[in-house]
Amino acid sequence: MTFFKRLGKNEDGAAVVELAISLPVLVTLIYGIFECSQLYEANAGMQHALGEGARYATLCIPDTSSTTGCDTPTDANIKARENAKLFGPYGGSFTVSDVVDGTNLKTLTITYTRSMNFLLFAGPTITLTRSKQVYTVT
Repeated sequence: MTFFKRLGKNEDGAAVVELAISLPVLVTLIYGIFECSQLYEANAGMQHALGEGARYATLCIPDTSSTTGCDTPTDANIKARENAKLFGPYGGSFTVSDVVDGTNLKTLTITYTRSMNFLLFAGPTITLTRSKQVYTVT
C-alpha cells in the first residue's frame, strides 16, 4: 500500500501533461490571431487602392487640344490605377469592380475574399467589400 501512497503524492511529469494539454490550444489561438490580422492587412490595401483611384479620378491631365484644357482619366485608367496600388495578403483574392458612373459621381469598389484556416479546423469564408464615391467635374 505504501507504493500507491507514494505514487499519489508524486508530481513528477505534471508539467509535461499540462504542456501537452495547453500547447495545441495556445498554438491554434496564436495562428488564429495571425489569420485575422491578414484581414486587417487586406482592408488597409483596399483602402489605399481606393484612395489612389479616387485621387486619380479627380486629376486634371493637361490637354492643349481641348477647350477646357483638361482631360479626365477614363474609367479603365482609374481601374488600372487601383489594381496597381492594391496590396495585401496572398491567401485570398481581390476583385476590382468596374467604375460606376453617375451624375458628376463615380463609385469605386474593391472586394476581397478569403477562406479562413485555423490550423486544426477550417473557418468560414470572409468577404470584405469597400467602396468610395468620388465627385468629379465634367
